[in-house]
Amino acid sequence: MVSERTCAVELLTWFYHHGRDMPWRVKGGAHFDPYAVWISEIMLQQTTVKTVVDYFVRWMQLFPTIETLAAADLEKVLLAWQGLGYYTRAKKIHACAQVLVQQYQGKIPADRETLLKLPGIGPYTASSICCFAFNMPETVVDGNVIRIMARLYGLTHAVKREEIYQKAVRFTPPDKGADYASAIMDLGATVCTPSKPSCPICPWRQYCLACQQGIAEQIPLIVKPPKKEKKGSLWLVQNQEGGFLIRQRSGKGLLSGLFEFPWGYEEESPLFSRDFPLGKQIVHVFTHVKLTLDIYTLSVQTNPLSEGIFVKPEDFQKYPFSTLMRKVIRLIDTRKRS
Repeated sequence: MVSERTCAVELLTWFYHHGRDMPWRVKGGAHFDPYAVWISEIMLQQTTVKTVVDYFVRWMQLFPTIETLAAADLEKVLLAWQGLGYYTRAKKIHACAQVLVQQYQGKIPADRETLLKLPGIGPYTASSICCFAFNMPETVVDGNVIRIMARLYGLTHAVKREEIYQKAVRFTPPDKGADYASAIMDLGATVCTPSKPSCPICPWRQYCLACQQGIAEQIPLIVKPPKKEKKGSLWLVQNQEGGFLIRQRSGKGLLSGLFEFPWGYEEESPLFSRDFPLGKQIVHVFTHVKLTLDIYTLSVQTNPLSEGIFVKPEDFQKYPFSTLMRKVIRLIDTRKRS
């Protein structure tokens, strides 16, 4: 029988000795800066802690307060976000900062329902902010928590988040929300890992059914939807001065506001001739789509489009590009060196 209270106490004891040190949290309660908690939580969506650390430190240097973030140009914000992907997150952070300045005196509300009304803050992020920034007894359920709870209870079926929440909520101490949430996430990240979990050093090993049955690596059962595959073409359009044509993506889509080389999907009318294939492809995997782009070259004297600018490779760093387009830039760099 799992004793939630005992488990929580033992996990917290483990955490105070073995928990990770990260710039956006403290041990012993809430973080002193709710802004830092908010930014870190958005960055950590779909991104590993190892990747986020450097981005977080740099971000806090560029935008040390909500007010400086709200006043910044969106292009500067996107440039700081470049490489993290899912650029909608950065745009919503910027919009949210402006709302916080306009309506909340530049402060993050300590209220879950109010947080949910802000741009880019959903149920998970609202719970995380309440927990880590204000030490509320919020039960934060991420991939680590799902894996730990499924193994603890020996759940061999495909679990749902709500099922896990109903179990996990019973473990959350009323007075140590921040430390407990950090502890269970650290347990999942460093001990109860997806593969090769370190069961012998786990503080919950004596309670874990999956550990006792030797099936920890088989849990949780995750059913991933198949990725769609799409193809397209991308053109490296270069003028006589050595500049490449780039354009800023418009609209409200995932990559809007970012710069890109001219490209289009296979089913669309081609932007230019495909007579000069480079013999290279760029493959990029989005959340649910695998995109393969054939690369073509084109030399011009004037801009063949009604939009865009020519930029030399040494100036690419001045413009925010998506991860996909940064792969194209690396291809250009490789061609220059060869």
